[in-house]
Amino acid sequence: MKDMNIKIIDLELARLIRRVTSASRKIGHLDRSAYLILNRILSEGPAGVKVLAEEAHLDISTLSRQTASLEQKGYVERIPDPVDRRAYTLQITELGKKEFYEHQKLRFAALDENLEAWADDEIEVFAKLLTKYNHPFTKKES
Repeated sequence: MKDMNIKIIDLELARLIRRVTSASRKIGHLDRSAYLILNRILSEGPAGVKVLAEEAHLDISTLSRQTASLEQKGYVERIPDPVDRRAYTLQITELGKKEFYEHQKLRFAALDENLEAWADDEIEVFAKLLTKYNHPFTKKES
């Protein structure tokens, strides 16, 4: 029975990822990495590339490219470390906040529409189980 459920979960996760990726292209202009980085900085404060990379379980060079793109767009700015002038933290700008919240509003509306036929208790269970599933990949406890 467990093997059959694993097979179903695998297929449904693949469908979910495809659906979310496809929907994200139609919603606003923040890609997934930008959304996650801006959300992290907004919720937990400024951070350096190394910390962001560790938290996201990504290579520093990957995160560095992603944050450089955000910096070019004016969504984040570098704050020099007062002790080590070569080091810096990234802080979200007012433009970054504006873009993030506009994008988030569109994402929430799309989710709300997709979950329209669901009962409140189903949505609550889905949120809890999705959080539980993603827990091993996140830094903090939910």
